[in-house]
Amino acid sequence: MDWLTGLPPGGDKSYDSCLVIVDRFRKTSIFFPCHKDDTAMDAALLIWNRVISWTGIFTKILSERDPKFTSELWTSIYQIFRTKLSFSTAYHPQTDGLTERMIQTLEGMVRRVCAYV
Repeated sequence: MDWLTGLPPGGDKSYDSCLVIVDRFRKTSIFFPCHKDDTAMDAALLIWNRVISWTGIFTKILSERDPKFTSELWTSIYQIFRTKLSFSTAYHPQTDGLTERMIQTLEGMVRRVCAYV
């Protein structure tokens, strides 16, 4: 899981960020429009309502040390669901290369769409 921030505001709710989730088992990616000032609770509700219902409970999560994913709320969620949490170093593609590459691809797609409009 990682955040893509710095996007031009768009949509009815002026989304300016994107939550990127890469499922390594299924080799799929899921993108959700967000606001850069969303809280840990907002992210947790989004993942609970939109992702876990589709994929099931995660057995392992690899994420950067984003405060939204290291908060007390998320620590409790990891314990309840017995999810193993691993942290990567920011911008370290050897650890989380699949997600970092997907973010680069998504940034390129967003740039093309914004330039085309």
